[in-house]
Amino acid sequence: MDVVIYHNPECGTSRNVLAIIEAAGYTPTVIEYLNTGWTRPQLLGLFAVAGLTPRTALRETKSPATELGLPGEGVSNEVILDAMIKYPILVNRPIVCTPKGVRLCRPSEAVLDLLDRFPPGPFHKEDGELLIDHDGRRVG
Repeated sequence: MDVVIYHNPECGTSRNVLAIIEAAGYTPTVIEYLNTGWTRPQLLGLFAVAGLTPRTALRETKSPATELGLPGEGVSNEVILDAMIKYPILVNRPIVCTPKGVRLCRPSEAVLDLLDRFPPGPFHKEDGELLIDHDGRRVG
């Protein structure tokens, strides 16, 4: 199974998702989007398949969203999309693509819905929260 993750290594959720994917035995294509940036067609395609809009994919914390006035109700998706292209940090992450679909994987365990197999258990997130039990079953 091909797995692509749009990843920010500075983000704990993104690191957790990548760790889950790798522990499950996949070798994902890792795209550090803060370095590569985004294109309009790329974002529109990802958002369409994931059922997102620029507004629902907007990262408001630890980003310039507020300073740019993007969270306001009167701001169009087009304006938000233009800002995301200019400032890639505005796109919430991680976004994961597999043959099962595309998803903004927040919380990190959402990635399990996109995988054919889980990591062997027990498996914990960085903060110690148990995701996969000793028997290889999803927790929670």
